[in-house]
Amino acid sequence: MSNALFKVPAAVNEPVKSYAPGSEELNSLLAQYKKMYNQDPIDVPMHIGGKEVRTSTKKPMSPPHDHQKVLGHFNLGDASHVNQAIDAAMAARDEWANLPWEQRASIFLRAADLLAGPFRDRINASTMLAQSKNVMQAEIDAACELIDFFKFNVQYMTEIYSQQPDSLPGMWNRLEYRALEGFVFAITPFNFTSICANLCAAPAMMGNVVVWKPAETQMYSAQVLMELFEAAGVPPGVINLISVDGPVAGDVVFKHKDFGGLNFTGSTGVFRHLWKEMGENIANYRSYPRIVGETGGKDFIMVHKSAEALSVATACVRGSFEFQGQKCSASSRAYIPSNLWEDVKKNIISQVNSFTMGSPEDPSNFMNAVIDERSFDKIAGYIDYIKEQDDAEIIVGGNYDKSKGYFIDATVVVTTNPKFRTICEEIFGPVLTILVYDENDYEATLDLVDSTSEYALTGAIMSNDRYAINLAMKKLENAAGNFYINDKPTGAVVGQQPFGGARGSGTNDKAGAPMNLLRWVSARTIKETFIPATDYRYPFLG
Repeated sequence: MSNALFKVPAAVNEPVKSYAPGSEELNSLLAQYKKMYNQDPIDVPMHIGGKEVRTSTKKPMSPPHDHQKVLGHFNLGDASHVNQAIDAAMAARDEWANLPWEQRASIFLRAADLLAGPFRDRINASTMLAQSKNVMQAEIDAACELIDFFKFNVQYMTEIYSQQPDSLPGMWNRLEYRALEGFVFAITPFNFTSICANLCAAPAMMGNVVVWKPAETQMYSAQVLMELFEAAGVPPGVINLISVDGPVAGDVVFKHKDFGGLNFTGSTGVFRHLWKEMGENIANYRSYPRIVGETGGKDFIMVHKSAEALSVATACVRGSFEFQGQKCSASSRAYIPSNLWEDVKKNIISQVNSFTMGSPEDPSNFMNAVIDERSFDKIAGYIDYIKEQDDAEIIVGGNYDKSKGYFIDATVVVTTNPKFRTICEEIFGPVLTILVYDENDYEATLDLVDSTSEYALTGAIMSNDRYAINLAMKKLENAAGNFYINDKPTGAVVGQQPFGGARGSGTNDKAGAPMNLLRWVSARTIKETFIPATDYRYPFLG
């Protein structure tokens, strides 16, 4: 029995390795990449109750930048496996929820150190291989951000548990932060390995059990994450990985009486559909489920006439084309004042033309492939549409080729139509649409930025005029949950910029902040009276 109030190690952001040419870390990572690329194809099982579960239906896993190469297969499950995963989670729930908090903290602190050490190259290489991230994008995502999630969430957990009510003389008031009564269903995307792990780990850290359905295009690195969880000491049944078609899984999960919460990152349309399903089944659940979602984005860079052209161009290029624009936070629309346009245009074209694109195995490549053929065809369709329009032109890029990998050039579009299709719709690829506005129409353009998109995830203002910045912050108050001043609207860091947006972009529950962990507990108030009353009469009765 623990008889101490434990102090956890102070959380500090994991340093990002430079991977400079010839460096030890670069050579080590590329060696791991080649090893995993050349090894015999692997067979990724489902993980249910601590057991590996395989089926007769196998689906191939291939690098987006080399789609003829088969890295291995994962096992496609059915409704029976969803039920097995729920049963395993619920069987593990009581023991896990009643484990002292410091034991749960120790597991995830160990996971952080394992990830920083022996697992670092493996998780980065798997993300490079299966999600086509370059060396730096893999490092800041799969290693550093996930290490930060583990460490900062442990710190946030202790802060939450320490929040206690006041007590008057003769009594002791306490708050107990219980795990949710049922299980949490985590649905995760392909684009961030760290998000996938955190959507499972954050609820689990607070004592919950989890059924996890990763995106099919993320199954390769998901296997490494399950190995990490096991090595760190996450008990069997606490986090259960299933690879089942979404509608099949949803049909079981959202009708189950023990469904306790959804932790989701994905498309706005899917999230709205799932919310509707939960609403239709609301009377079946033991408790109202917790719903946390981070969904789409049509993220903006708004530029004032006082900004510096080179800084604007660099923010547009980095914000729009890192990881091929496949970030929820990627800038996909920009509003440039007429007085800066020629200089901004020149610098954007120059920077984009300097890009190299290809396999992540070559660390000199700034861009790699988009995730799969479906995504490639969708983005190529947008580019073809642009080429046919009279009110828009492509000033750089516009080419694509999927003969070897799903490669699409960084594409910059300029339109005269403030409601042009690609300035309104989420593309999730390397396409930036620019509207050039009269430099004296700043305030009206702010209104346009606010009203153009249904989303409100990230956005940026570029300006050297503090009055203009202040005006933008007020006018765009509800247009972005993460707002950047003189920077690109991507790259949120755990513990520094809690991440999430509202409107069509989600529930704004801020991953990387204590408020997110509060969504995964159910508080119980306890009042203890030391000397109970022995007479019903109050003084006013005389």
